Amino acid sequence: MRIILASRSPRRRELLLQMGIGPFDILVPDTPEVAPPGLSPAELVICLSVEKAKAAAELAEPGALLIASDTMVELDGKLLGKPRDEAEAFSMLRRLAGRVHTVYTGLALYRDGLLRTACEHTDVRFRTLTDGEIRAYIATGEPMDKAGAYGIQGRGSVLVEAIYGDFFTVMGLPVCRLGQMLPEFGVYPLSEPT
Repeated sequence: MRIILASRSPRRRELLLQMGIGPFDILVPDTPEVAPPGLSPAELVICLSVEKAKAAAELAEPGALLIASDTMVELDGKLLGKPRDEAEAFSMLRRLAGRVHTVYTGLALYRDGLLRTACEHTDVRFRTLTDGEIRAYIATGEPMDKAGAYGIQGRGSVLVEAIYGDFFTVMGLPVCRLGQMLPEFGVYPLSEPT
């Protein structure tokens, strides 16, 4: 069976490989991410994950398994996606500094009309940051393609004081939950069934 990751994220690619999933292909259709208003953060990341999976499935051959994911950061009831520019990245990081926020990552697995979804969330506490530290981090370029303007697996790790939940959810792919979902689609990350 062909496995397709519907994501450009190098972190998601690395995590699938780390799980022993492969070979797999990357297929990311150029479709806007649009969700109905009024969704909770969990509902939103699931909705966007489903959109990505179904859009990629339209371009794939029948029988392919599509894996899609979406991540958002929530603070004070507001969602923080990827920053549009350095000024927005600075604003996000300033708001996150010294506080706890929640990272939501949705999953969608789709093959031939069978759809399974899930969402995991993890609380992350940032240490207090100076404006100079925030600017120096932004200058690395790392924040610009990440929800909440930081990458916990990279240089952004020095911003994080504690996490409460699944580390991989913060990276953008909840591997434990994914590993529990894949056997329904005939994929066994640890071993084949006996």
